Amino acid sequence: MARPLRCLIPDGVSHVFGRGIRREPIYTTELDGSAYLSRTAEAFRRFNVSCWAYCLMPNHYHFVLDGLQTDKSVALKWLNSAYAQWFNRKHGFRGHLFGDRHGARAVTNEAHALEVIRYVLLNPVRAGICRHPGAWRWSSYGATVGRRPSPEFLDLSWMDELIAPAAFEDYVESALLLEAPAPLPV
Repeated sequence: MARPLRCLIPDGVSHVFGRGIRREPIYTTELDGSAYLSRTAEAFRRFNVSCWAYCLMPNHYHFVLDGLQTDKSVALKWLNSAYAQWFNRKHGFRGHLFGDRHGARAVTNEAHALEVIRYVLLNPVRAGICRHPGAWRWSSYGATVGRRPSPEFLDLSWMDELIAPAAFEDYVESALLLEAPAPLPV
C-alpha cells in the first residue's frame, strides 16, 4: 500500500502530532524523552518554529506550533529523523520508529488555540497515566503555569495576548472537573 500523502501543515498556529509505528513506544526511558526534547530545541531553533505547547506520550507526541508551513514541515522531518536514528542506535534497532507521516490541524482563532493547548496538556490524564497534568514531566504544563523551568524552545509569549498563567491554570482545572479521570494502573 502506498504511503499517505504528506500532510500540509498550514501557516500560522497548528496542532501537530505523530505516533510510533504500530503504536509502539517511541520513548522507553527517561533518557529517550530528554534526547527527543534536546533535538526538539535544535529543530525549532534551526527552522524558526515557535512551540506554544507540547506533550510527549509513550507512543506519540503533540505540539502546538506557530510558523510557516514549510518551516514546520522541515523541522518535524528533521526532528523525527534525527531522533529515530539516535533511538535505533541507542536501543539496537533498525528501521522505522514513527508510523505514518505526522498529522496537523489548523488552529483557527484564539479560543480554539486555548482549547487545543488544553487538549494537548491533558493527554496523560485522559490516558490514565496521571491524575493531573502537573504530574507529567513530559509536557509544557508545568512551565506554562510557572511551576517548572521553561525549556529553551518553549515560547509562552502567546499568554501575553490570550490568558494569564493563573487563569490558564483555572481553565485546565475546569476541564479536569468535567472529565472523570481514567483509573490509574494498579
